[in-house]
This record gives sequence, structure tokens and C-alpha cells, in this order.
Amino acid sequence: MKEQLPFSKYIAIGVMLFALFFGAGNLIFPAQLGQNAGTNLWPAVLGFLITGVSLPLLGILAMGYSGSRNLQELASRVSPTYGVFFTCLLYLTIGPFFASPRTSTVAYEVGIAPIVSDNFQQGGLLIFSFLFFAATLWFSLNPAKIIDNVGKLLAPGIIILLAVLLLLVIIKPMGVMQAPAGDYTDGAFVTGFLDGYNTMDALASLVFGIIVINSVRSLGITSKGGILRATVKSGLVAITLLGVIYVGIAYMGATGTEAFGFFDNGGPVLSNATSYYFGAFGMVMLAILITLACLTTAIGLTTACAEYFQTLFPRFSYKSWVIFFAVLTFAFANFGLTNIITFSVPVLMFLYPLAIVLMILAFLSPLFRHKRIVYVLTTIVTFLISIFDGLKALCKSLEIDYFGWMTPFITFYENVLPMYDKGLGWLLPALIIILITAIVIRIIGPSKAGAQNKVKHGVHQY
Repeated sequence: MKEQLPFSKYIAIGVMLFALFFGAGNLIFPAQLGQNAGTNLWPAVLGFLITGVSLPLLGILAMGYSGSRNLQELASRVSPTYGVFFTCLLYLTIGPFFASPRTSTVAYEVGIAPIVSDNFQQGGLLIFSFLFFAATLWFSLNPAKIIDNVGKLLAPGIIILLAVLLLLVIIKPMGVMQAPAGDYTDGAFVTGFLDGYNTMDALASLVFGIIVINSVRSLGITSKGGILRATVKSGLVAITLLGVIYVGIAYMGATGTEAFGFFDNGGPVLSNATSYYFGAFGMVMLAILITLACLTTAIGLTTACAEYFQTLFPRFSYKSWVIFFAVLTFAFANFGLTNIITFSVPVLMFLYPLAIVLMILAFLSPLFRHKRIVYVLTTIVTFLISIFDGLKALCKSLEIDYFGWMTPFITFYENVLPMYDKGLGWLLPALIIILITAIVIRIIGPSKAGAQNKVKHGVHQY
């Protein structure tokens, strides 16, 4: 049985995975982190790399290790209803609600906004996003090899342009790092960790994982161990590229604050830095590359959402779903990049803990003999904590005090849960539930019939 691939194949799959991950958020959020973290850059970047780089790799490996055919099947280990709920929410989050609208707004902020007068910014965004999602709609309805080919050319092109830009940033910084701002003043690591949620790559990895696994299988590796080893090697290529780009852009943001000041989001950081080093020609090149890269991302997200929701509601055609999601995404895009980022935070604070716990459960499943009760109890506990994290973030976004009924719950969590004030109050309770239930299940032991059935059929019993 074939268990090894040539090194070039791992590179090819890794670059493909990098291209899948690389989108609007990978450019703007490290830049935003850099300008806010300032002299506290390095602990902030370390936290960001955990959620922005390590978790996406963990998500891909979790899909491979679990043996699930797709995300819904994995999430259905909690319950079939939860499987549908979680998968729908994840697709909508990385699709029309937040990540997909971000593609056009980032392309606009980086490439078009600098040449549009201040009093016409909203009108400019409206026109640009209309044309952008009209193209997205057309290509999504008429899939062609051109998208794959453009994507294959764009990934190396962007890497080269960013590599040259970041090299110049290191050799000739635009300025010195300034004092940290906001939450980065006292909690740079945790703030960077939570800001890594904004890339949404860990969520996307639960969808992209199947693409990578299928690519490995198509090359002749079919054993579980072989697939995992190939996925790890390919994943390391992708996350190394992402990590280097994150560190470089964050450093660019930190050193550019003295020259440009603070921005509401990371988009203008990139455009101003490009103009600083390359002038008008560099700005044009960056605008073209970013717009095309964001367009291919938008097409991929639109088609993925349409295909998934058609499986749930087959009475509506793929074409109907594509049109629906393209129109919905266009509407959300016109709220502007800053608003999209602001209102995505509550959803991510709720959804990320559930996704991370699902990854952990997928890896530890043999420890508790794959029993559904462990999935259920751990998810319930995480849900009851993360839902309040999301509501807290929503209140902060709306600039209002907590809803009155929330106060007793939040007070209880603050007094009982370690790291709750850092947005990580769910972590210890989830791990304790897994540990206790695993010990109990190990003591009780599996039923003889269940063990025999698992050996006979070679499948997990939930």
C-alpha cells in the first residue's frame, strides 16, 4: 500500500490549502493587530498565531482523524439536529454573513478607497460591490477552469508581492513601534488570541479538511495513518506560509503607525504601506491582485454555501441558492468593512468555542470509547458559556449595558470560571467534563456486544 508521496506533492497540496485559506481576513487582521499592539507586538502575535495558524491545522487533522465524510456528519455525533444547526451557522458565518461580504469590502478598502473622495465612499462601495458580486454570481453559475487557473497564478503572485513588501518593511521600517492601545495594553497575548478568531480559518478548516483528505486519497494514500501523515506535512506547508505572512504584516502595522496613525481597520494599513514603498504602480498591482484573489474566494464561498444548502433543501435549485446568497452578500457588504468586523465578533465568540471543542472531541473520542453522551455533555456546557460570551460581545458592539436578565449568569461565571474575563471561561469546564466522563466510561467499560460489533464492522458507535 502506498504510504509516501514525493515532497513536491506535499508542497502542491500545501500551496493549494494556503490558497483556500488565504483571503481578505488574512491581510487586514494582522495589520490591525500590529497597529494596536505596538510595542506589545510579539506576545500579541503569538496569541494570534495559535488561533490563526495552529487551530486551522488542528481542524483539518480532526476531520481526517475522525473519519467523517463532512462537517455535518462529525457535528451529528452530538445529535443530528445539532449537526445541521452547527453546520448551517458555520457556513453562513464563513459565507454570506461575514467572510464573503468581507471579500469585496477589503478589495475596495485596499484598491479603490484611496482614489475615491471622502464624500463618495459609500457610493463607491455600492458600485464596486455590485460589480464584484455580479461577477461572483456569473462565475458561480458558470464554473469554468479559468477560476482554478487564476487561483493557481494568484497565490504565487500575492506571495511574491507580499514577500518583497515585507522584506522592505524589515530592511527599512516606516517608523518605530508606538505604545499599545486598548486591550493590548495589559492583555496582549489573550487579545491577540481572540483576534485570531476574526480570520475564521479554524471554522473554514472544518470544511476545507475534506478537500485536502480527498486530494491525498486521489494520490493513492488510503490508510488512516497515511492520510494523517500526508495531511500533517501538507498542512505544515500551508500554515508556515500563513504564519510568516501574519508576522510580517503585523510588524508592518506596528511600524507604520508612526507614519500613518491609527485606522478603523487593517485595510488602509496595507494600501498606505504599498504606496510608501512602491508608489502608484505598486498600488495598482496590489489592487488588481487583491481584487482577483478576493473574487476567487467569494466565488468559492458562494458555491460551497449553495451546494450545501441545496442538499438540505433540494426543492430549491443550485441556481436559486447562488442568486440568493449573492444578493444577500451584496447587501451585507454595503454595511462597510468596519461594521462587518464589529458585528462578526459576537457570532465568533459564540461559535469558535463550539468548533474548538468539536475538534478536541474528535481527537479524544477513543479515550471515552466514542460515546455520544460525552459529545452531548461537553457541547452543552460549552454552549451555555459561549452563548453569554457572544451576548456580551453583542452588547459591546451596540455600546449598551448587559441585558438585565444576563447579569446573574455573567456574575456567576466571573466568580467561578478561570479566564472567563479573557473569553476563555469555557475551556476548563469542557476539559473537566471530557476527563470525568472518560474515567467513568473506562471504569464501567464497553458492553460486550458493543465491543464485538465495533470490531466486526470497524466503525465507531455513537
